[in-house]
Amino acid sequence: MSIVTSYIYDFIRHLLSATANAVLYGSEHPQVKRLSTQAFDSICTTLESRADITLLIVGHELVIDGHPLELSLSLNRFTQILTSRGIGSLKLLAGISKNEVDMLIAGLGRQSSEDGQVMTPSDHIRLGKIEIRQAGSPGDADLLGSNKPVVTLPDMPREELARFMEIYESVKKKHKLQINGVFDVVSGFIDVFRQEGKPLLAMAALRDTDEYTFTHSTNVCVLNLAQAMALGIDGQLLNDIGVAAMLHDIGKLFIPEEILTKKDKLTNEEFDIMKQHPVKGSRHLLETPGVPRLAVISAYEHHMKYNLNGYPKVSADWQQNLCSHMTAISDFFDALRTRRSYREPVPLPEITTMMQGMMGTDLHPALTRNFMRIIEDLSGADDVPIEAPV
Repeated sequence: MSIVTSYIYDFIRHLLSATANAVLYGSEHPQVKRLSTQAFDSICTTLESRADITLLIVGHELVIDGHPLELSLSLNRFTQILTSRGIGSLKLLAGISKNEVDMLIAGLGRQSSEDGQVMTPSDHIRLGKIEIRQAGSPGDADLLGSNKPVVTLPDMPREELARFMEIYESVKKKHKLQINGVFDVVSGFIDVFRQEGKPLLAMAALRDTDEYTFTHSTNVCVLNLAQAMALGIDGQLLNDIGVAAMLHDIGKLFIPEEILTKKDKLTNEEFDIMKQHPVKGSRHLLETPGVPRLAVISAYEHHMKYNLNGYPKVSADWQQNLCSHMTAISDFFDALRTRRSYREPVPLPEITTMMQGMMGTDLHPALTRNFMRIIEDLSGADDVPIEAPV
């Protein structure tokens, strides 16, 4: 356990104890003041070496810097309290005061419906919202005052596409990548898939446009999640696989626009520049706090091919990550089925035939067979005329 993680555990433990005692004895009780001071000291020590720290709830886990914390009774209770108050992330900034910690304890100790009060952020404590969904309740609202409607499957791609476009545009303008926003997008997909009960049906909502940078990334995310869920993957790894898909092509934001949008065949020089995007993307993600390691790896490896004949060039004994193989499959499939400025979508039977021929060379054989079964299931569900090989 790292020193930072150790202090975070102490902060949460003291924070919860102070909250429980404040509920029983009042905020002025000596025990509450002592525990509050200990919580304050722990978070101040953590923030001595960094500008901020974000506690993010992904599924039922508490994630810091892209890594889930080991489960404990304290963490479990802390996550439950935050979720019950509509809080999906808690960001603590350097310069936090003892008074702000006391206000946080008071907010956590209040009943969620008490006098209609909600937890409010402060200068050095930021609260990220999540939706509290209650079926049949008009104007579903989270406890932080938002009146955002529940997102249903048909609305999901458009909703998440708009949010992801904002994140990408920010990076393009040399601003810091908002990794929490990417986690929110992926969590939103997973939540809706689970509500539907049939995650594979979500693939029917894939968008078919030539707006490559944004729609392709969200489509690859959906396809990666479908692959992973079909393999029984869940929890933090499932979220990380989705985040990796969303960010696999982020390196293209550092490639000249005229090369990305060129309708004619790229020259050798232009293609050499294009082939730099995995390295540029992985380097950018590596330098961004909170990005899962899996996203860095997938950004670097997604064009390597199963037999390592792609790019970047690596040694013959290189071991590709499973997520990179999944991303390569999703990437290839969506690149062909999506309309481009220079061609119409390739028919699905033709794509599946091509993928079958690439198994064992360009694409991972077992994962490709899993993907074919997903496509076949989707065909049966939506009456799409796909002739997927067995």
